Amino acid sequence: MRRDGTNGANGATDGRGGGTVRVSVNGRPREVAAATTLDALVATVTTAPSGVAAAVNETVVPRGGWPGTALEEGDRVEVLTAVQGG
Repeated sequence: MRRDGTNGANGATDGRGGGTVRVSVNGRPREVAAATTLDALVATVTTAPSGVAAAVNETVVPRGGWPGTALEEGDRVEVLTAVQGG
């Protein structure tokens, strides 16, 4: 399911037919498989088990919502990892 509540009708891919979408990850362009979810993308950016936050198009997505957030063409994703230091 897409964030707009549709299932990819009107010519958009639903992920079953393959294809890719272009997104920006931490300011860098990247192509990912169509219907890639936020949790799958975050797993390619960091292996940190906790202390990770993610935002799509400047909106923070709660961790519980990552598996249900399918990335779409042009999305801007920021993945932030908390670090301890002093």
